[in-house]
Amino acid sequence: MKAAMLKKILSKIPRKSKPDSGESNGSNKNLSGNGDSLFERSSTAKRMSSVVFPAASVVGGVEPMETTVLSFEEVPNSEKKNLFFSKLKLCCVVYDFNYPTENLHEKDLKRQTLIELVDFVASGSVKFTESVITALCTMIGTNLFFPFRSSNYRLDSISGGGEIDEEEPIFNAAWSHLQIVYDLLLRFIASSSVDAKVAQKYVDQAFILRLLDLFDSDDPRERDCLKAILHRLYGKFMVHRPFIRKAVSNIFYCFAFETERHNGIAELLEIFGSVISGFALPLKDEHKTFLLRALIPLHRPKSVVVYLQQLSYCISQFMEKDPKLTSSVIRGLLKYWPITNSQKEVMFLGELEEVLEVTNVVEIQKIIIPLFRRIGCCLNSSHFQVAERCLFLCNNDNIVTLIAQNRQVILPLIIPALEKNTRNHWNQTVLNQTLNLRKILLQMDEELIMVCEGKFEEEEENIRAAAERRNLKWEHLETFAKAQLVDCS
Repeated sequence: MKAAMLKKILSKIPRKSKPDSGESNGSNKNLSGNGDSLFERSSTAKRMSSVVFPAASVVGGVEPMETTVLSFEEVPNSEKKNLFFSKLKLCCVVYDFNYPTENLHEKDLKRQTLIELVDFVASGSVKFTESVITALCTMIGTNLFFPFRSSNYRLDSISGGGEIDEEEPIFNAAWSHLQIVYDLLLRFIASSSVDAKVAQKYVDQAFILRLLDLFDSDDPRERDCLKAILHRLYGKFMVHRPFIRKAVSNIFYCFAFETERHNGIAELLEIFGSVISGFALPLKDEHKTFLLRALIPLHRPKSVVVYLQQLSYCISQFMEKDPKLTSSVIRGLLKYWPITNSQKEVMFLGELEEVLEVTNVVEIQKIIIPLFRRIGCCLNSSHFQVAERCLFLCNNDNIVTLIAQNRQVILPLIIPALEKNTRNHWNQTVLNQTLNLRKILLQMDEELIMVCEGKFEEEEENIRAAAERRNLKWEHLETFAKAQLVDCS
């Protein structure tokens, strides 16, 4: 009796509606014959609605799951669109490549399907309607933006001196699938038949942000693909350009001032090297702010050696566009000048030399005193590589000309450093190069150099006298302390 009543009560509870027969048959077909359903293994595929993938119907009399093994050549033109949707839906299943022996047949089937999709898009047979773009972007997002993608930036690979250890890069185990998905995305964005106004609804700001997050990938192959895709995306979707610049600026801010951990800074800078070259003149305030607040602070992290070449190119593009920015660039270099990292200091000297070669005299005169005060400190560095690199800089023809034109200001700043080198520096190469530079400067203005050397001798004498007075005071204090100790005892 109780069982009958319970059955009657349960029968009145509304049940979930059953899926339509086409979807049910399609999701329960056995591809490999081993009882494992391809779509049952992915919760993502189960959530794909019929609005995104409207091709769940029968294609040419064949059930949906069976259509995925058909090639586009095997169906009439009228059914290719439905087949395209079916294959996109199949590729929405994401497999775990951390277990390489599992789902081998399904993984290979998905890879072959992805290749077919790429070939079909490359053939120009696809008409990128809004429904096609929706399904394609859904499939791409499912494969690229899946959770648990971590980035293990190896901070320990950068030693305290800024040197990079030669370590093998970390490769993504799922690259056999991801590479083809990236290729498909690139062909989609580069296709001339894609209407940017329609596509921008789906390649929106959220999509771009998640794409930018992938630049932190450990796999250099993935970052190269992303570099090409973002460059194409920036060129095609003009409405997104300000947002992309702002988003990348935020990545740079976070990296320079907070984490100092990111794997894709070099690739992002490489993209912006070409973006900056396309800026119209006169430069907008937004672009100048990007230089001063986003690019120049990238000199701060100790891992700058990884991306210095790309960073220098971006900055040089700005200086070519607007030479008046060079004084601001030099101020930025001086602000972030390394004091305890000799290798980084050598790189800064190389970049400073490149900047000075394209800087006019008017701009240099704005910062000439702090600039050559820093050069004087580098000339007198106890690290022979820093001193040697700075001497090479001072022997540059453009720098020699600059010194000659402003010798009344510059020589009093660097002659003391040269004199200290000739007397005290331990490295013979630095000593010889110092003497050679001194000869060049003597030919430039011997009288002024003698005056500078006289002032240097006077300052050195004053320093010695102050040291002697200080030593005498300490001796008096010690004598007084000993006398007090004797009296107390």
